[in-house]
Amino acid sequence: MIIEVSVEKRMESKARHFRLDAAFSSREQCVVLFGPSGSGKTLTLQSIAGLVSPDAGKIAFNGRVLFDTQSGVDIPSRHRKIGYVFQDYALFPHRTVLENVGFGLKNDWPWRLSRDDRRQVMEFLEAFEISQLAQSYPSDISGGQKQRVALARALIRKPDLLLLDEPFSALDTLLRVKLREELAKIQSAFDIPMVMVTHDPEDIRVFAETLVIYEIGRVRECLHFLKSDGTDLEEVLAS
Repeated sequence: MIIEVSVEKRMESKARHFRLDAAFSSREQCVVLFGPSGSGKTLTLQSIAGLVSPDAGKIAFNGRVLFDTQSGVDIPSRHRKIGYVFQDYALFPHRTVLENVGFGLKNDWPWRLSRDDRRQVMEFLEAFEISQLAQSYPSDISGGQKQRVALARALIRKPDLLLLDEPFSALDTLLRVKLREELAKIQSAFDIPMVMVTHDPEDIRVFAETLVIYEIGRVRECLHFLKSDGTDLEEVLAS
């Protein structure tokens, strides 16, 4: 993939003033945004997805301009062909697993799944090994199962890019290890580029081909390396 991001955004409230001025680019398949909480990583991710409109800047993916203040381009999020997995998974509590995964397939109202849609959703549930949960509700399933549902929902529309906001932060240590392996397999199977937000160095070891290191409100450094190239991660993060 080729992704170019240069965004500026000011956020103000009575309690806080925050200014984001971040820029990076990558040609690798997996970009990891790393840094402390509150440094602007999620705000950058939301800008790429179209959930937030920056005050200024440009975002382009594989030659397609998604946002550009100079030319007045701001493609709505629903037309960007981007899948998004939220930190808390953002599943609809009143809908079953089957309905959650299938929700993105329809734009009409009242919303309902056709027979073909249901078949497609069940194929995805089987691929993610959660078909037995089809009629379960989010409150009745585990954290790891919720993550699989969220991933299936994000990927069923066949997006061009997958965004993940701290996808393992809500899981215990042993489950994180297992689901990192599963996510790596899913990325390979779907051959989909990813941008991941994290503050966990282990996510960098497993996924990063481009590492974007954030300080408060800005990018400190953008490093390009392969996951298996033997880079001393501790030395990089301590520098």
